[in-house]
Amino acid sequence: MLEHNKATSPQHELPQIPNKRYFTIGEVSDLCGVKPHVLRYWEQEFPQLKPVKRRGNRRYYQHGDVMLVRQIRGLLYDEGFTIVGARQRLSGDDAKEDKLQRHQLAKQLRQELEDVLGILRRPRAQ
Repeated sequence: MLEHNKATSPQHELPQIPNKRYFTIGEVSDLCGVKPHVLRYWEQEFPQLKPVKRRGNRRYYQHGDVMLVRQIRGLLYDEGFTIVGARQRLSGDDAKEDKLQRHQLAKQLRQELEDVLGILRRPRAQ
C-alpha cells in the first residue's frame, strides 16, 4: 500500500477551511499540509503573510492568511516555483491579474447562483 504524504498531496485534497475568525499555527499546519516551522519560515520570506501576534508571541492566522498559505504551498510544491519566483508571482503584475480574474470569476459565479436561486424560488406548476 502506498503511503500518503501530506506535504506533497495536491491542493484539492486539503481539508475545507472552517468558518472561524482565527486559527493557531497548528491548525493552519493541518489545513495546509505544511509543518509549523515551514509556516514560520514563510512568514520571513513572504511579506504578505503576517499573522496577528498576541500574548507570548503566539500567532493567530485569519482566513485570508490560510488562503495565502495554500496559494504559496501550491506555487512551491505543486507548480515547482522557487521561493523567489513565488514571491515575485504573489507581488507582481501576475498577482494583480490573478486577483482580477478571481474577482471576475466570483462575480460570474455569484450571478449564476442568483439565477439558480431565482429558479428555485419560482412557484412550481402542478
